Amino acid sequence: MRDERLGRIADNLISYSLDVQAGEHIMIMVVDEGELLAAELVKKLYAKGAYPHLRFIRPKVQREWMKGLSEGQLVQMFQWEQEMWYGIHGYIGIHGETNDSEMKDVPEEKNRLYAQHFHAIAQHVDNRIKGIRINYPTAALAQKAKMPTEEFEDFYYKVCSLDYRKMSVACEPLYQLMDQTENVRIVGPGTELSFSIKGIGTRVAAGKRNMPDGEVYTSPVKDSINGIISYNVASQYKGTTFEDIRLTFREGKIVEAKANHTARLNEILDTDEGARYIGEFAIAFNPAILHPMGDTLFDEKIAGSFHLTPGQAYIQADNGNRSTIHWDLVNIQRPEYGGGEIWFDDVLIRRDGLFVHPALLGLNPQQLLL
Repeated sequence: MRDERLGRIADNLISYSLDVQAGEHIMIMVVDEGELLAAELVKKLYAKGAYPHLRFIRPKVQREWMKGLSEGQLVQMFQWEQEMWYGIHGYIGIHGETNDSEMKDVPEEKNRLYAQHFHAIAQHVDNRIKGIRINYPTAALAQKAKMPTEEFEDFYYKVCSLDYRKMSVACEPLYQLMDQTENVRIVGPGTELSFSIKGIGTRVAAGKRNMPDGEVYTSPVKDSINGIISYNVASQYKGTTFEDIRLTFREGKIVEAKANHTARLNEILDTDEGARYIGEFAIAFNPAILHPMGDTLFDEKIAGSFHLTPGQAYIQADNGNRSTIHWDLVNIQRPEYGGGEIWFDDVLIRRDGLFVHPALLGLNPQQLLL
């Protein structure tokens, strides 16, 4: 990526996404690649009068560390980490993966042990301090998108440089409508699902927590979901790629789960009690992201999609569900993916990926790209 484009992305992250102020302590975390973007961020944070802090994670080393984790080790580490994270004002996570299967052979009990000990810190970071996650355009990510690296860099720059201030304004009618809605119904191929979102609260995601971004989200009343959903976007979770996930709900709980790796899917959903309940429902509309590439940060923002997420609810839109997992599973409803409809209180708001409700037409791609 050319230096000037990195600088503009860094400006966007610091000035818009985090709105960094002088005197703030900001943690920059780099997973695998991303040093060039980190360097731009450090320079611009110092120019703002803020204090950058750095942490680099190398998955090849992290893999070995995770495989040997012990209870006593994590108890001590949590004490150190908690003091640091509770003193940070914000963070920027740069994820530059070179191999998304690097951690695949880490035993599930080690993943679970780590998640249990660091759950409180993760929740604090997600809900109590400002922060943003951005991927870095590595050759591995370009390969997932089935693009040459240079072409992917152009795509990456485009989606990370959209006018997210404009998007935030355009989201307001959907935010208002969703916040006043009681019942949601979703239909599509292999999907017939209904649930309540009454009283939960709604949030706009337009470049303040993720980059790229583009969704409005809430969570279902925990015990209200009934029906079946068939996800049509593959999802990678801890080194395993899941396809054709199909979940059956009864009074909010996933009572049946099938996929190409059914046993592994159910193992994940048995992580804890909350993993079989839903912690997020989001409607996505990023006009520059049209097709899945096997990376959640991009896929969950696809225009004409929604995601329904097993696991932990966000405190800002809280249905009370608690879990150590939060797994964003995506369904695209545009015609080339089978179509589908979303209804709010028996009123059709979106058909085949395009908003049809008069108040929401500004969120369709042709309007957001103007």
